[in-house]
Amino acid sequence: MTAESVERRVQWPVPPLDGYTVDDLFTLPDLPPHTELIDGSLVFVSPQRRFHGNVVDLLVFGLRNSGLPAEFKVSREMTVVLDRRNGPEPDVSVIRTDAITGQDQTSYQADDVVLAVEVVSPESESRDRTTKPQKYAAAGIPNFWRVEASGADGRPVVHVYEIDPLTHAYVHMGMHRDRIKVDKPYPIDIDLTAIDNL
Repeated sequence: MTAESVERRVQWPVPPLDGYTVDDLFTLPDLPPHTELIDGSLVFVSPQRRFHGNVVDLLVFGLRNSGLPAEFKVSREMTVVLDRRNGPEPDVSVIRTDAITGQDQTSYQADDVVLAVEVVSPESESRDRTTKPQKYAAAGIPNFWRVEASGADGRPVVHVYEIDPLTHAYVHMGMHRDRIKVDKPYPIDIDLTAIDNL
């Protein structure tokens, strides 16, 4: 073994017997950026593709410029604490303004989130399509958007979900291709074709 191979060896954290908690997520040293906690396991995020970053930019700008009411703010890539063993990081969140505690804030509580958005990447398909929506719904987040790339033109396709108060599960409310125009959590109108200019 060469000195170079010894230097490149990574010291991976050893998980506790019962898994990690959100306290661990915020205190473990040297975790990669955007590490998530799902069911007590740390999930490391792969490098972003251009589509992912552009969609996040488009949605953040569009949500902020669709007449965002004063009681809401738009945030990108912040941990949402769902419970002791789950701290995912939605790509975009609309949160209640009174949940903002300052510039050093690193997370929000699920009760403060009114919309969670996940932009699906190849490495996160299962989490973004199944695991996270189930957990967001169980935590009571009223609105969820799943964004995928259209096979035809590569533009974003937004799947809109609302929570069913009886089942506490999301119900698919529509699919939006060129424009998303909805009234929850507030009146929103975003031209999705604007991604061509990013």
